[in-house]
Amino acid sequence: MDIQKQTGHIGVTTENIFPIIKKFLYSDHEIFLRELVSNAVDATQKLKTLASIGKFKGDLENLNICVKINEKDKTLIISDKGIGLSAEEIKKYINQIAFSGANDFLNKYKDNTNSIIGNFGLGFYSAFMVSKKVEIVTKSWEKEISAVKWECDGSPEYTLTEIEKEVRGTDVILHISDESKEFLEKNRIESLLKKYCHFLPVPIVFGKKTEWKDNKLIELEEDNIINNTNPLWTNKPAELTNENYIQFYKEIYPFSEDPLFWVHLNIDYPFNLTGILYFPKVGGNINLKKNKIQLYCNQVYVTDSIEGIVPDFLTLLHGVIDSPNIPLNVSRSYLQSDSNVKKISTYITKKVADRLDEIFKNNRPQFEEKWIKMKIFIHYGIITDEKFCERAMKFVLVENTNGKFFTLDEYKSLITDNQIDKDQITIYLYTTNQQEQYTYIDAAKEKGYDVLVMNGQLDNHFMNKLEQKLDKTRFVRVDADIIENLIKKNESKKVELTEEERNALTSIFKSAIPQMGKINFTVGFEHLGEKTNPITITQNEFMRRMKEMAEVQSEVNFYGDMPVSYVMTINLDAPLVKKIKMDKENTKHIVDQLIDLALLSNGMLKGEALGKFIKRNIDSISKQ
Repeated sequence: MDIQKQTGHIGVTTENIFPIIKKFLYSDHEIFLRELVSNAVDATQKLKTLASIGKFKGDLENLNICVKINEKDKTLIISDKGIGLSAEEIKKYINQIAFSGANDFLNKYKDNTNSIIGNFGLGFYSAFMVSKKVEIVTKSWEKEISAVKWECDGSPEYTLTEIEKEVRGTDVILHISDESKEFLEKNRIESLLKKYCHFLPVPIVFGKKTEWKDNKLIELEEDNIINNTNPLWTNKPAELTNENYIQFYKEIYPFSEDPLFWVHLNIDYPFNLTGILYFPKVGGNINLKKNKIQLYCNQVYVTDSIEGIVPDFLTLLHGVIDSPNIPLNVSRSYLQSDSNVKKISTYITKKVADRLDEIFKNNRPQFEEKWIKMKIFIHYGIITDEKFCERAMKFVLVENTNGKFFTLDEYKSLITDNQIDKDQITIYLYTTNQQEQYTYIDAAKEKGYDVLVMNGQLDNHFMNKLEQKLDKTRFVRVDADIIENLIKKNESKKVELTEEERNALTSIFKSAIPQMGKINFTVGFEHLGEKTNPITITQNEFMRRMKEMAEVQSEVNFYGDMPVSYVMTINLDAPLVKKIKMDKENTKHIVDQLIDLALLSNGMLKGEALGKFIKRNIDSISKQ
């Protein structure tokens, strides 16, 4: 076809598409590079397909895609040696953009740039977000078809000219606008290529490799290929070693510690999905580790913001997921409602649970060794995802104060005989701080009870979940009550105090409690035996747990605003308490000392009160 030179209008129903593109895509304008390089990859892959079926018999060597900056001309050029375009194909694929209507278009998509591009095939036109003029210089793989040059300056008018071009393929030349000069900077383009094109299947060349020599940076002859065309997830698991997996992890996350272990995803029915998910050493802080999974579509980077696309707990994992069933240019809201994405999410949850179960069964010592680094991930999954919870109940571990690990079934068998109360409720005692709660733990052990360690960020929520899942089960912290009441076997001995005696003793002990801000104390009386401490300070399990949860969960913030309440239990059988009861007038120094000792054992004696306590004891020693 002899076209020589033609001019025409791009087929759009809006008066001018380009101001719309620039206005509503500007916040995400860097994606133009992903779109243009992806187009070049598609053209190259199509040529390989034609060669594989015998239609193309030409040269397939050096199919590299080149990205170049011409600082003098202020242009950015993306070149490929793929199938190229004919004049007719340019008219069909470049000049015709079908919009249903400008108003519907703007109202529906103005807040989501990726949706605009994905729904209307505007990948190429994203170039106008950063360019004042765009040229396409292209030659088709079919030898008898002439090369052409397409030009457009950001208006609906274009020029199509027949030219001479020896090499098959396409050059897209962007004349970068003044407000987008950042895209003429080498570092900026290189960082975008590494972000969006790091694992594309065709080599991407950006300049030459460099090295330091004689205290200066020397440019070498070798091309600088910025991508890994054969990422690990495209290989079969049987072909890979542990070293391969760790090396790939370091490639994605250069400054991270080695992962705990990983799961290789590979499925082709009922959807296509590959990828590798790594279990990082999450440790104790759930908030610092999210959004490290990179989402790809046929090795083209899509996003690393996958919350809502996969179950929330899986966002703690690191790695990559690649699926052609995940559209490249759509919004997260679309992904969240897409049926394929939901199937993928379910599959990944199952694979992750199966991998954890496999490690637990095959190498329990390794599983226990790594438990502290991954328990917050498993707890998060149990709390937030019911399907994962059902599977994880088999391998989730609890640890006691002796450092021994148990499954839930194992631990229930351990405590069933001794830690069931009079109402047939199994009581799981726990501590959040072995040092601070030492005396309470010691008292529990003297009774033959076992105590768990529950000091993680999500342990409150985890215990709530277990109380829902396990029949007749309650978790109680060792300092939530006096030891006799933690696991009540029978009715307590009745306290026989007259109202006058109760009021008098209450007043004596309450008046000796130092001012402690928003902390309230309730004084109670029990018969606990002569060998039990005169005073024990405890905090109600429910209220304490709710207040701790309120610190990280706004839904229960009501409890966070309430004052902190403690119960001060007076042991009427203790000799010193009997002495106070007999001589209320001359025992104030004993009351002060007992209360300070009780507060001190709970880590609650501070500031002025602590200073007075120390001085009082030094004076007492000095008088001896």
